[in-house]
Amino acid sequence: MLQLRTAVIIDYQNLHLVAAKLFVPSKPLHECLVHPLNYAKQIILTRNLILKDGGPHATLSKVLVYRGMPSPSHDPKPYARNQAQKSEWERDPRVKVTLRPLKYKYEWTVDGRKATDSQGVPIVSGKDEKGVDVLCALALVREAQDPDIELVILASQDTDLEPALDEALMLRKAKIEIAVHPLSY
Repeated sequence: MLQLRTAVIIDYQNLHLVAAKLFVPSKPLHECLVHPLNYAKQIILTRNLILKDGGPHATLSKVLVYRGMPSPSHDPKPYARNQAQKSEWERDPRVKVTLRPLKYKYEWTVDGRKATDSQGVPIVSGKDEKGVDVLCALALVREAQDPDIELVILASQDTDLEPALDEALMLRKAKIEIAVHPLSY
């Protein structure tokens, strides 16, 4: 049977938030992890089981994970968890985790300086994951052109990735599929 060498691209925060909301909404987010390799294996297993025409099955070649990285100074515990997860996940050579530093927003004083707490540490008013969707988009197009990859599965429901999906499809090299959960809409 023909096997499609498959790359699974994971927008981790997007997947993580959707999964937590669907399956364990009462737990803190850091207790609701998705293991990227196990997730990719399950996606491929499910995909192969539901093939209607007996088409070629997917076989996992690589899992590319993109996620934000907390600051060690602002968020030491999440930073440590993030680093430990990356180390654990990359034990399998098929998994590659790319971390992009989170962007922090600060409170400001009326005279235009960063507000600080009693120890002189800037007060964070929010944080945002910037650039992860762009990394996912680049990976999608790159993997779609890789001669060693015949199927690319994107695990994200971020509509910002639609132009990259369109571009990957126009290349007509690898098959492109999206892993979404129908109950998350």
